[in-house]
Amino acid sequence: MIPPPAPGNGPEAATVTVRPYGNPLPLGFFSFGIGMALLSGTALGVISGDQVRPMGILLAVFVFPLQFLAAVMAFLTRDTAAAAALGLFATSWAAQGVLHIVAPRQQTSVALGMYLSAFALMLLPLAVTGFLGKTLLGAVLSVSTVRAALAAAYQLGAPHTLELANGAAASLLVALALYAGTAFLVEDLRQRTVLPIRRRGEAKRAIESDLGDQHSRLPREPGIRKQL
Repeated sequence: MIPPPAPGNGPEAATVTVRPYGNPLPLGFFSFGIGMALLSGTALGVISGDQVRPMGILLAVFVFPLQFLAAVMAFLTRDTAAAAALGLFATSWAAQGVLHIVAPRQQTSVALGMYLSAFALMLLPLAVTGFLGKTLLGAVLSVSTVRAALAAAYQLGAPHTLELANGAAASLLVALALYAGTAFLVEDLRQRTVLPIRRRGEAKRAIESDLGDQHSRLPREPGIRKQL
Protein backbone atom coordinates (compact mmCIF):
# COMPACT_ATOMS: atom_id res chain seq x y z
CA MET A 1 0.00 0.00 0.00
CA ILE A 2 1.38 3.39 -0.99
CA PRO A 3 0.14 6.01 1.51
CA PRO A 4 -1.52 9.21 0.31
CA PRO A 5 0.45 12.45 0.22
CA ALA A 6 0.50 14.61 3.32
CA PRO A 7 -2.70 16.50 4.17
CA GLY A 8 -3.12 19.81 2.45
CA ASN A 9 -2.33 18.63 -1.05
CA GLY A 10 -5.99 18.96 -2.08
CA PRO A 11 -7.05 17.20 -5.25
CA GLU A 12 -3.55 15.74 -5.65
CA ALA A 13 -4.16 13.33 -2.75
CA ALA A 14 -4.36 9.72 -3.85
CA THR A 15 -4.06 6.28 -2.30
CA VAL A 16 -2.61 3.62 -4.58
CA THR A 17 -2.41 -0.09 -3.85
CA VAL A 18 0.31 -1.92 -5.75
CA ARG A 19 1.24 -5.58 -6.05
CA PRO A 20 4.95 -6.46 -6.01
CA TYR A 21 6.11 -8.01 -9.27
CA GLY A 22 9.34 -9.62 -10.35
CA ASN A 23 11.55 -7.86 -12.90
CA PRO A 24 10.44 -9.08 -16.37
CA LEU A 25 13.56 -7.85 -18.17
CA PRO A 26 15.71 -10.99 -17.69
CA LEU A 27 12.98 -13.12 -19.29
CA GLY A 28 12.49 -10.54 -22.01
CA PHE A 29 16.18 -10.30 -22.88
CA PHE A 30 16.90 -14.03 -22.72
CA SER A 31 13.96 -14.92 -24.99
CA PHE A 32 14.91 -12.03 -27.28
CA GLY A 33 18.44 -13.44 -27.54
CA ILE A 34 17.16 -16.88 -28.50
CA GLY A 35 14.95 -15.37 -31.20
CA MET A 36 17.85 -13.33 -32.57
CA ALA A 37 20.04 -16.45 -32.67
CA LEU A 38 17.44 -18.11 -34.91
CA LEU A 39 17.17 -15.05 -37.17
CA SER A 40 20.94 -14.84 -37.36
CA GLY A 41 21.13 -18.46 -38.44
CA THR A 42 18.60 -17.79 -41.21
CA ALA A 43 20.32 -14.63 -42.45
CA LEU A 44 23.76 -16.26 -42.49
CA GLY A 45 22.49 -19.36 -44.29
CA VAL A 46 23.01 -21.75 -41.37
CA ILE A 47 19.25 -22.42 -41.28
CA SER A 48 17.83 -23.06 -44.73
CA GLY A 49 15.68 -25.41 -46.77
CA ASP A 50 13.61 -27.80 -44.69
CA GLN A 51 14.91 -26.25 -41.45
CA VAL A 52 13.15 -22.91 -42.03
CA ARG A 53 9.70 -24.16 -41.05
CA PRO A 54 10.85 -25.62 -37.67
CA MET A 55 12.61 -22.29 -37.02
CA GLY A 56 9.33 -20.47 -37.66
CA ILE A 57 7.52 -22.78 -35.26
CA LEU A 58 10.12 -22.06 -32.55
CA LEU A 59 9.71 -18.29 -33.06
CA ALA A 60 5.91 -18.49 -32.82
CA VAL A 61 5.58 -21.11 -30.07
CA PHE A 62 8.61 -20.50 -27.86
CA VAL A 63 9.91 -16.94 -28.29
CA PHE A 64 6.61 -15.11 -28.81
CA PRO A 65 4.76 -16.19 -25.62
CA LEU A 66 7.78 -15.54 -23.38
CA GLN A 67 8.34 -12.08 -24.88
CA PHE A 68 4.62 -11.31 -24.67
CA LEU A 69 4.54 -12.33 -20.99
CA ALA A 70 7.52 -10.07 -20.31
CA ALA A 71 5.73 -7.18 -22.08
CA VAL A 72 2.57 -7.64 -19.98
CA MET A 73 4.61 -7.77 -16.77
CA ALA A 74 6.53 -4.65 -17.80
CA PHE A 75 3.24 -2.75 -18.23
CA LEU A 76 2.11 -3.96 -14.81
CA THR A 77 5.35 -2.71 -13.26
CA ARG A 78 4.74 0.64 -15.04
CA ASP A 79 7.89 0.59 -17.20
CA THR A 80 6.19 1.94 -20.32
CA ALA A 81 9.26 2.17 -22.56
CA ALA A 82 10.45 -1.37 -21.85
CA ALA A 83 6.88 -2.68 -22.17
CA ALA A 84 6.39 -0.98 -25.55
CA ALA A 85 9.65 -2.42 -26.88
CA LEU A 86 8.91 -5.90 -25.56
CA GLY A 87 5.37 -5.76 -26.97
CA LEU A 88 6.56 -4.78 -30.45
CA PHE A 89 9.15 -7.53 -30.49
CA ALA A 90 6.73 -10.10 -29.08
CA THR A 91 4.27 -9.84 -31.94
CA SER A 92 7.10 -9.52 -34.46
CA TRP A 93 8.27 -13.00 -33.42
CA ALA A 94 4.76 -14.34 -33.96
CA ALA A 95 4.40 -12.62 -37.35
CA GLN A 96 7.77 -13.74 -38.69
CA GLY A 97 7.29 -17.21 -37.27
CA VAL A 98 4.01 -17.65 -39.11
CA LEU A 99 5.55 -16.33 -42.35
CA HIS A 100 8.37 -18.87 -42.12
CA ILE A 101 5.85 -21.63 -41.45
CA VAL A 102 3.53 -20.69 -44.33
CA ALA A 103 6.19 -19.79 -46.92
CA PRO A 104 9.47 -21.41 -45.79
CA ARG A 105 11.13 -21.28 -49.21
CA GLN A 106 10.25 -17.72 -50.17
CA GLN A 107 13.49 -15.72 -50.54
CA THR A 108 12.28 -12.11 -50.39
CA SER A 109 8.98 -10.33 -49.86
CA VAL A 110 8.03 -6.71 -50.51
CA ALA A 111 5.34 -6.94 -47.81
CA LEU A 112 7.89 -8.17 -45.27
CA GLY A 113 10.31 -5.46 -46.38
CA MET A 114 7.74 -2.73 -45.82
CA TYR A 115 6.84 -4.22 -42.46
CA LEU A 116 10.49 -4.31 -41.35
CA SER A 117 10.99 -0.73 -42.58
CA ALA A 118 8.07 0.48 -40.46
CA PHE A 119 9.28 -1.66 -37.55
CA ALA A 120 12.73 -0.06 -37.69
CA LEU A 121 11.16 3.40 -37.86
CA MET A 122 9.01 2.77 -34.77
CA LEU A 123 12.05 1.50 -32.86
CA LEU A 124 13.86 4.82 -33.31
CA PRO A 125 11.98 6.81 -30.62
CA LEU A 126 12.23 3.83 -28.27
CA ALA A 127 16.00 3.72 -28.79
CA VAL A 128 16.35 7.47 -28.15
CA THR A 129 14.24 7.38 -24.98
CA GLY A 130 16.10 4.25 -23.90
CA PHE A 131 19.33 6.28 -23.74
CA LEU A 132 17.53 8.83 -21.55
CA GLY A 133 16.81 6.13 -18.96
CA LYS A 134 18.66 2.83 -19.34
CA THR A 135 21.67 3.22 -21.64
CA LEU A 136 21.98 -0.54 -22.02
CA LEU A 137 18.39 -0.78 -23.26
CA GLY A 138 19.05 2.10 -25.65
CA ALA A 139 22.08 0.27 -27.07
CA VAL A 140 20.07 -2.93 -27.64
CA LEU A 141 17.27 -1.01 -29.34
CA SER A 142 19.72 0.95 -31.51
CA VAL A 143 21.37 -2.22 -32.84
CA SER A 144 17.89 -3.72 -33.28
CA THR A 145 16.88 -0.71 -35.37
CA VAL A 146 19.92 -1.13 -37.62
CA ARG A 147 19.31 -4.87 -37.95
CA ALA A 148 15.65 -4.37 -38.91
CA ALA A 149 16.66 -1.73 -41.47
CA LEU A 150 19.24 -4.07 -43.02
CA ALA A 151 16.71 -6.90 -43.18
CA ALA A 152 14.14 -4.55 -44.74
CA ALA A 153 16.60 -3.38 -47.39
CA TYR A 154 17.38 -6.96 -48.40
CA GLN A 155 13.71 -7.87 -48.60
CA LEU A 156 13.12 -4.84 -50.85
CA GLY A 157 15.82 -5.87 -53.33
CA ALA A 158 19.19 -4.79 -51.89
CA PRO A 159 22.27 -7.01 -52.44
CA HIS A 160 22.75 -10.19 -50.41
CA THR A 161 25.62 -8.49 -48.57
CA LEU A 162 23.07 -6.59 -46.48
CA GLU A 163 21.46 -9.87 -45.44
CA LEU A 164 24.85 -11.04 -44.18
CA ALA A 165 25.20 -7.74 -42.30
CA ASN A 166 21.73 -8.39 -40.86
CA GLY A 167 22.96 -11.76 -39.62
CA ALA A 168 26.03 -10.17 -38.05
CA ALA A 169 23.89 -7.55 -36.28
CA ALA A 170 21.57 -10.30 -35.02
CA SER A 171 24.59 -12.18 -33.65
CA LEU A 172 25.71 -9.02 -31.85
CA LEU A 173 22.22 -8.73 -30.37
CA VAL A 174 22.49 -12.27 -29.02
CA ALA A 175 25.58 -11.20 -27.07
CA LEU A 176 23.95 -7.95 -25.89
CA ALA A 177 20.80 -9.81 -24.81
CA LEU A 178 22.87 -12.34 -22.85
CA TYR A 179 24.72 -9.56 -21.06
CA ALA A 180 21.59 -7.45 -20.41
CA GLY A 181 19.53 -10.38 -19.15
CA THR A 182 22.37 -11.43 -16.84
CA ALA A 183 22.90 -7.86 -15.59
CA PHE A 184 19.25 -7.39 -14.63
CA LEU A 185 19.06 -10.90 -13.15
CA VAL A 186 22.13 -10.40 -10.94
CA GLU A 187 20.87 -6.96 -9.93
CA ASP A 188 17.57 -8.49 -8.82
CA LEU A 189 19.29 -11.29 -6.88
CA ARG A 190 21.86 -9.05 -5.17
CA GLN A 191 19.51 -6.07 -4.72
CA ARG A 192 22.18 -3.77 -6.15
CA THR A 193 23.70 -3.07 -9.54
CA VAL A 194 26.69 -5.35 -10.18
CA LEU A 195 27.13 -5.38 -13.96
CA PRO A 196 26.94 -1.90 -15.55
CA ILE A 197 23.49 -0.96 -16.86
CA ARG A 198 24.17 2.78 -17.04
CA ARG A 199 20.91 4.19 -15.76
CA ARG A 200 20.33 7.92 -16.15
CA GLY A 201 17.80 10.52 -15.03
CA GLU A 202 14.52 9.20 -13.63
CA ALA A 203 15.61 5.58 -14.10
CA LYS A 204 18.64 6.19 -11.87
CA ARG A 205 16.62 8.07 -9.26
CA ALA A 206 14.05 5.26 -9.18
CA ILE A 207 16.77 2.85 -8.06
CA GLU A 208 18.84 5.10 -5.81
CA SER A 209 16.28 7.40 -4.14
CA ASP A 210 13.97 6.57 -1.25
CA LEU A 211 10.49 5.31 -2.07
CA GLY A 212 8.98 8.40 -0.45
CA ASP A 213 10.74 10.63 -2.97
CA GLN A 214 8.90 8.89 -5.80
CA HIS A 215 5.36 9.47 -4.48
CA SER A 216 5.09 13.04 -5.78
CA ARG A 217 4.34 11.98 -9.36
CA LEU A 218 1.78 9.29 -8.48
CA PRO A 219 -1.34 11.42 -9.17
CA ARG A 220 -0.07 11.92 -12.75
CA GLU A 221 0.67 8.24 -13.44
CA PRO A 222 -1.35 6.33 -16.10
CA GLY A 223 -4.21 4.48 -14.43
CA ILE A 224 -4.47 7.14 -11.70
CA ARG A 225 -5.06 10.33 -13.69
CA LYS A 226 -8.41 10.65 -15.44
CA GLN A 227 -7.10 10.40 -19.00
CA LEU A 228 -3.98 8.97 -20.68
